[in-house]
Amino acid sequence: MKSGSIAKLLAILFAAAIFLQAAPLLAADQELNVIAAYNAKDDIFNKFSEDTGIKVNMLDMSSGEVLARMRAEKGRPLADVWFGGGVDAFIAAKNDGLLEQYSSPQAEYILDKYKDPDGYWTGISLVTVDFVVNKGVLEEKGIPVPETWQALTGPEFKGEISMSNPSISGTAYFILYSLLSAKGMDDGWDFFAKLDANIPFYAKRGSEPPQRAAMGEAIVGLAPGVWPELQAQGYPITYVYPKDGIPWWPAPVAIFKDAKNLDAAKALVDWALSKEGQEYLKSKDPRFPTRNDVAPPEELKDVDTSNFIPMDFVKAGAERAEVVKKWQEKFSK
Repeated sequence: MKSGSIAKLLAILFAAAIFLQAAPLLAADQELNVIAAYNAKDDIFNKFSEDTGIKVNMLDMSSGEVLARMRAEKGRPLADVWFGGGVDAFIAAKNDGLLEQYSSPQAEYILDKYKDPDGYWTGISLVTVDFVVNKGVLEEKGIPVPETWQALTGPEFKGEISMSNPSISGTAYFILYSLLSAKGMDDGWDFFAKLDANIPFYAKRGSEPPQRAAMGEAIVGLAPGVWPELQAQGYPITYVYPKDGIPWWPAPVAIFKDAKNLDAAKALVDWALSKEGQEYLKSKDPRFPTRNDVAPPEELKDVDTSNFIPMDFVKAGAERAEVVKKWQEKFSK
C-alpha cells in the first residue's frame, strides 16, 4: 500500500474513533419534553435517562387539561410526548389531528385492544379503578368495608366519598362513563345522582382522592390503582375492587404532532413499550402491563379481571364532550 493511501486510511480510522468517543456525549445532549399523568414519574423518567442518555423535562398535567390546552393553542404542541392519562382524551386528540403517527417496533407485543389501529397511541399499562379505604375511620364509625358501588350511596358515606372532576381527570371520566355503560344511560345517570350526593366536592386530579382518604379527610377515595407509597408512610388504608364492576382503560403514550425532538420522542415510546421498560413501570406503579409477555405485579395477582366492565373506548372518546357537558349541567359543584 502506498504511503498516501496509508495516511488516508489512518485519517479515516482516527475520525471514526473520535466519532465513537463523542457518540455518548451527543446522546446525553438530547432533551425531551414530556407531559405526564402517571405515578412515580420522577423515578420512571430518571431510569429512561439513565438507559438512553436523554434528559427529560416533565410537566404534570391531567389528560383533560392537555386536550383543552392543545385545542386552545390550535394544535401547537405543548411538549414532545404525552405519557399516561385517559385514553378518551388521546382518541379525541387523534381525531383532532393533534398526534403524530408512530408504530413502535415494540407495539407488536401489545394486544390490539390496547392500541390505536393507526399507530397514533399505544397503551403502556392498564388503569384499574378501586376504592382506597381508610380502615381507621371505618372502625371508629363502625361502618363495614364497602365492596360495591351501590354501598357507596348509603347514608353512612354522606360527605365521605372523594372523586376527581370528570371534565378534567381521565380517571374520573372513565369512572363516570363505565358506570353509565354498565347500568345503561338512564339508570346510570340516576345512580350517579345518588353517588354525587355523598361527594362534597370534586378534586382536580385523579391522585387527590386516595391521598384524602389516606389522611382521613374522606373514608373512600376513588382511585386509579394501588398506592404502596401511602401504605409505606403508615396510613391505615386498604384497597377494594368493586364486585359489581371494575372500571379500567389503557393508559397510552403518544407523540404530539410537530414534536421538536421526534427521535428522542420515539426512543421514549420504544422504551416504555419494551419488556424491560414495562417491568420497570410495574415495579414503580403497580398496574397491569399491556405487553403479553410481562406478568401482572404481585399487588394485582388476586384481582378478578372477569369483573372488568366491558368498554368501547372509541365510543367513550367520541362521546366525551357530550357526557362531560351533561355531567357539568347536573353535578358541577
